[in-house]
Parts: sequence; structure tokens; C-alpha cells
Amino acid sequence: ADGLALASDPGGTLNFLAMVENLQGDSGRGYYLEMLIGTPPQALNILVDTGSSNFAVAGVPDPDVTSYFNPELSSTYRSQGVEVTVKYSQGSWTGVLGTDVITMPKGLSGSYTINIATILESENFFLPGVKWHGILGLAYDALAKPSSSVETFFDSLVKQAEIPNIFSLQMCGAGLPVSGSGTNGGSLVLGGIEPSLYTGDIWYTPIKEEWYYQVEILKLEVGGQNLDLDCREYNADKAIVDSGTTLLRLPEKVFGAVVQAIARTSLIQEFSSGFWTGSQLACWDRTEKPWSLFPKISIYLRDENSSRSFRISILPQV
Repeated sequence: ADGLALASDPGGTLNFLAMVENLQGDSGRGYYLEMLIGTPPQALNILVDTGSSNFAVAGVPDPDVTSYFNPELSSTYRSQGVEVTVKYSQGSWTGVLGTDVITMPKGLSGSYTINIATILESENFFLPGVKWHGILGLAYDALAKPSSSVETFFDSLVKQAEIPNIFSLQMCGAGLPVSGSGTNGGSLVLGGIEPSLYTGDIWYTPIKEEWYYQVEILKLEVGGQNLDLDCREYNADKAIVDSGTTLLRLPEKVFGAVVQAIARTSLIQEFSSGFWTGSQLACWDRTEKPWSLFPKISIYLRDENSSRSFRISILPQV
């Protein structure tokens, strides 16, 4: 509620409107923010990832990276001499911890001293065609490597900029590209909520454990039909909100039930079994829009008033 009051207060010191459309990217490759690192500043695109807690940038040339941060060219860089390795569900990197100053052209005004890992080696982390050169981990310090004593990027901002401990993230998915950039973009609002980016009320779901943003899924529906699984199946071994993946990942048993339900409720019966297992593609003419043939998937989350729940619906074209 504090964040809402501040966001709607025109006399507040935070300019959330300056952060609208500060992200580029799309739902297939992730969303990234431009950041200036070091003195003089080096410009890099940084992937916004709520599923990890380290701030890390390419520190040496890499075949899949168009830019990298060279700490030797920054007079404000300080190495901590600590090696760090972070593994993700896909890919990993090893680097060295240090600190430097950062500014965000479309973020908070001012410069801030932040823990930063320079990536020296990586495997399946930087991928062909991605336009980002580093990662901004926005989860809790419990996930920070090598230990939770490495202050996260956002915790450093909260302390140094004296902003509320709230950020909000808008990812524009498969809609029309914003601002003619050829990508769909979005917004990372640091310190609160921008009222122009939503209508109606905001619903809140409790964080079950502060490491990832772990939440509780109560039920799943496909085409309005309840899958009727035990809710423990939906949350095995954890259910998290992760902006750094482009996928909806499901436990095997839930995945099987979802695929069966989609196959049953879609208006196309002649698909081969290979389509439903992901081993064969289905193709349409460019002028066709097959979305209407498929059902929507609805995820029900526990409301902060635990006797209620609310629904998030995923449309086929997303």
C-alpha cells in the first residue's frame, strides 16, 4: 500500500513515468535494460531476471556478445578478488566479483555503487541472436552467490537511493511492438508502481519463501476445465515467478495433463502425436491466425486474503 500511495503522489521524488518503456526485447528472448557501467561509462544491455540474484556482465569478448565490460578501462572499478559461479536452469558462468558505479538512462536518476560480477567463462549462457550482454538478478539475497552476504543490485538501490523496497515489471509479450523498435518491450519501475500501466485493482499473492519469488498455485484450468490435480502437484518442488525464462515450465505430471487437455479441447483433431510431444512442428500460412483454435490456460494463485484466489489467463498467442 505504501508503494501505491507513493506512486500516485505527484509531489513524490520518484519519476516513474521516466521508466515507462525502458525495456527492450520480447517474450521469446527476454527483456533487457540499458545500463552505463564504470567511469567513463560503458553502455551494456542487461537482462532483467527475477529468478536469480547476481548482477553480472560479460567481462571478456564472447562470440555471442556484441559488447562487454572492460574493468581495466574504468577508474572506479574495484575487484574483490572473489571467484563466483552461477548455474541457471539453462547455462552457467564463472567470473570475478567487484564493485563499480552504474547509471540507468531510463531508470532512477543518479549513480550507484553496485556489486558486479565480470563473466570470464560461460556455457550456454549467452546465446546466438540475444541482444543483451549481462544479467540483473532481482530475486532475494538468499540466492546470491557465492553467499547471501553479496548485496543484490536492488537492495543496494533501496539503501543508496532511499526508495521503497518495491519494483514492478511490465512485459509486453506478443503484442504490437512499442515505439517502433521492432521489439515489444516493457517497463521496469524501480521503487514503486506506475498507475498509467494498469487499470482496476492490483491483486497480491503471498511470497511463500523469500529466495526465488515462490508462490502457491491453487489450480490450473485449460479451456475453462479444471485439471483436478492435487495442488501439491502444481507446486512440486516449487512454483516461482521468473522473468528470465521465456517458457512456462511445469512438473512432468502437470505437463502431461495440460497437453492432454489442450489436445482434447483444441478445435484441431488431425495433429499427429508428434505435435503434442513437441517433436514435430505445425505450420500455417502467414495470413492465417490459428490462435482461436486453441484453449486458454488459467492459473489460480492464492490471494493475500487467503480465503480467496485470483486467476491469470494465458492466451494461445502468448
